[in-house]
Amino acid sequence: MTDQAWPWPAGAATGIGSLPGTDIAEAQRVVLGELPELPHLPELPARGPGADLIGRSAGLLVELPVELYTGRWRVAPRPGRDLRRARDLMERDLDQLAEQAEGYAGPIKVQAGGPLTLAASLELPIGGRLLRDPGAVRDLTGSLAEGLRGHVAAVARRLPGASVLLQLDEPSLPTVLAGRVPTESGLGAYRAVDSVDAAALLRTVVDAVGVPTIVHCCAPQVPLELIRSTGAVAVALDLDLVTDLDPLGEAIDAGLGLLAGAAPTRPPSAGGAPTSAQIADRVRQIWDRLGFPRRQLAEQVVVTPACGLAGATPQYARAVLAACRDAGRRFSEE
Repeated sequence: MTDQAWPWPAGAATGIGSLPGTDIAEAQRVVLGELPELPHLPELPARGPGADLIGRSAGLLVELPVELYTGRWRVAPRPGRDLRRARDLMERDLDQLAEQAEGYAGPIKVQAGGPLTLAASLELPIGGRLLRDPGAVRDLTGSLAEGLRGHVAAVARRLPGASVLLQLDEPSLPTVLAGRVPTESGLGAYRAVDSVDAAALLRTVVDAVGVPTIVHCCAPQVPLELIRSTGAVAVALDLDLVTDLDPLGEAIDAGLGLLAGAAPTRPPSAGGAPTSAQIADRVRQIWDRLGFPRRQLAEQVVVTPACGLAGATPQYARAVLAACRDAGRRFSEE
């Protein structure tokens, strides 16, 4: 068992990022009310371009403007309307956070796309993804690192009593490593990024931002050893996609925290949201199979939904967050 101090309280729960709807004030009230130990800055993709993962994250880039072209984000020659919209949405979100969370003095999590996922999604002005050009990927990573450092500082200014955690969303990481990101024609795929190079890119961001960083990947075959080597404090994943427990056990034993995605993002066909007891049992089942003591679970694990909740109803999203909170509290009381 590790003796490190975790950047969240024992028995914490949080959300992955996205929620349904377009009312940021209401979304923040829900998060602060249901997840008081570790709230996150909610994302509302239903608000349209600039509120989506790629546009919202690209809006944070420094000296690398982006624009929408045929429904896709690409590097632009100069800042324009699309970039202003993405930045305005973020600025309003932070202003609203300062109002809703005034006086808050605990940890708070913010999310952004990581360098590999952005490189696999953003297009070059001449066509093709940034992923095709290693130099462009390095420039993107440096721009993102600087932008996220400023973003974290902006959150800290608005909530001076809070401690900020960063979550890097890397849903494309396994496909980038495997060379399975398709080209625009669909007839080929971009060259795989070497795991050493991928780790270095992530480490560049983690080191530059300087706050506890979580890498989130809600895809199969999460590269746990790579993530651990970046200096990240934790990994966030969907427990239902974990098919081999040995790498997860090794990562946890080596000191990696776990944001355990244990609640479905949409209601199962049988009915409503899972109960806190069901979520707790799901996490305990994995933990016990890994062979770690229960006391360690409450400290090293944060309970979360399996992924974002943008596709859920508002009622289901609130119920899931509340159930995750209560599941986490069960662990802290054991």
